[in-house]
Amino acid sequence: MKKSGAKKTEDSTRSPIVVVMGHIDHGKSTLLDYIRKTNVVDGEAGGITQHLSAYEVNHKDAEGKDRTITFLDTPGHEAFKGMRNRGAQSADIAILVVSAEDSVKAQTLEAWKTINEAKLPYVVAINKIDKPNANPEKVKMDLAEKGIYVEGFGGDVPFVEISAKTGLGIDSLLETILLVADLAELKGNAGLPAEGVVIESHRDTRRGITATLIIRNGTLEKGMYLACGNAIAGTRIMENFRMKQIDSATVSQPVGIVGWSDVPPVGGIFRTYATKAEAEEAAKGGKHGEESQTMRAVGEKINKSRRIPIIIRTDTTGTADAVVSEIRKLEIPTIGWKILVAGVGTIGENDIKMAGVDAETIIVGFNTKMDPRAREMNEQTNVTVKTFEIIYKLSDYLKDIIEERRPRIETLVVGGVLKAQKIFSKTKDRQVVGGTVQTGDIGVGNEVRILRRENEIGKGTIVHLEQNRLKVKTVGEGLACGALIESRIEIAPGDMIEAITKKIE
Repeated sequence: MKKSGAKKTEDSTRSPIVVVMGHIDHGKSTLLDYIRKTNVVDGEAGGITQHLSAYEVNHKDAEGKDRTITFLDTPGHEAFKGMRNRGAQSADIAILVVSAEDSVKAQTLEAWKTINEAKLPYVVAINKIDKPNANPEKVKMDLAEKGIYVEGFGGDVPFVEISAKTGLGIDSLLETILLVADLAELKGNAGLPAEGVVIESHRDTRRGITATLIIRNGTLEKGMYLACGNAIAGTRIMENFRMKQIDSATVSQPVGIVGWSDVPPVGGIFRTYATKAEAEEAAKGGKHGEESQTMRAVGEKINKSRRIPIIIRTDTTGTADAVVSEIRKLEIPTIGWKILVAGVGTIGENDIKMAGVDAETIIVGFNTKMDPRAREMNEQTNVTVKTFEIIYKLSDYLKDIIEERRPRIETLVVGGVLKAQKIFSKTKDRQVVGGTVQTGDIGVGNEVRILRRENEIGKGTIVHLEQNRLKVKTVGEGLACGALIESRIEIAPGDMIEAITKKIE
């Protein structure tokens, strides 16, 4: 199968692709915001970056030469681990951002582990050094304790102290990145047909299916066709990271492609072809090879005693993966989720129809809405539909659903045992029993089990207690008493009467 034939040239130095990773609020997005002089944080719900995005920036190196760096911004919240992994797999170099105030956190170590697994060279950026409580030396020591050895602290990992808010140290950070890139001797061949990685895909009600790609090698031009998984696309609409139309994109550049036949799998490898027929032929072979976590999860069988049917709609396949991963963590041995659909797009009529079959079904949307016709239909069906813009709020909601619907386990707790020694009187369903409390205590209103030779023969209730002809509410261990017990069972001397309470867990 012949790929699109751009003229082959020799390999040459290419721009580095850099992934920014770290704890949720240690300043990754603020850092990128300062570098590219745009505002991403304000555009994200709750100030948390919840999509993987790619940006190009220009920087003059030490010799005054203009250099380009492509940055990937990855989410910090634990739920977006899969998206962070994709970012690391798409990059050449990583920046591990650590707060000079808060130092090393669990997500810092998780990000470092991802960087190591991807075998990426990395730079530690100690951020927020402008804060009154900043302590960069403590950060370096804490990193060393966790096995991350920066320069001057037993290792060779470069570090830069910065303030993403004021810009202090940012130039040094960019220069360090370019130095690391030069040492890595990154190469690419712009004369080859483009290939690379899908880092995000999205179904837009107006524009159709779009995807953000990182070109790892070659050049993508108008007139070419792409295939990834079972999806294909032409290059009629190509956009740069500012969403401006372009005619070509080359090695290390991010590019948006509009008009895919299906949602391409995030993390999937795309390749370029000269004709649509060639791309379609390639997509046939890729149909089963690059399924996303979301699609695997839909068909997954869960061995649970009870499962809650759920339909998940999100704005992108990456966030669909994250939501599926997050809700799996909420499962407990007695209850789990039955995922009917986990996909991209608005909540539509078909979702409402599907959910209407079972009153237990819920629909959740993340960064998406219910379309007007579905909303109108739902006024009749009253399906539970909830939409969210912040992942932890969605998690909290689903956690409440699990707690509300989980099967309750009822256990009986024995509070005290009365040994029947004499039966004083008996009327219909009531008997006065004399005896001694063997263990614990018994009280008026207690439900009781009646045991004979260690076998339960019936149940009843203590309705009255007396000691020395005086009414009492409780009788403790070792004390004799008379008890009026309401029960259909005839109690005999020697029977054990256990006071029980029911505990529901």
